Amino acid sequence: MNTITTMVGQNALISICSHIFFIAITFYALQAFRVENIFKKNHVFQIQLVFILLSIAIGATVSNFFLAIAAWSKQLPYLFN
Repeated sequence: MNTITTMVGQNALISICSHIFFIAITFYALQAFRVENIFKKNHVFQIQLVFILLSIAIGATVSNFFLAIAAWSKQLPYLFN
């Protein structure tokens, strides 16, 4: 197998794992908020949906940040060549 395709596959796997990890962490962190006063009563499904969508949005953004930092840190040696 070509080393470039292997690297692309590894990067894809790392990105997927990173996104899932940070989405799960974000979902866990959002559970600390008291949202009873914000949302209408008896709208449990909508509240859960908002939590899921917020978790995806925030978790993916944080994951992209860390993946970008990792990619940039790999490129730093080129500064000194």
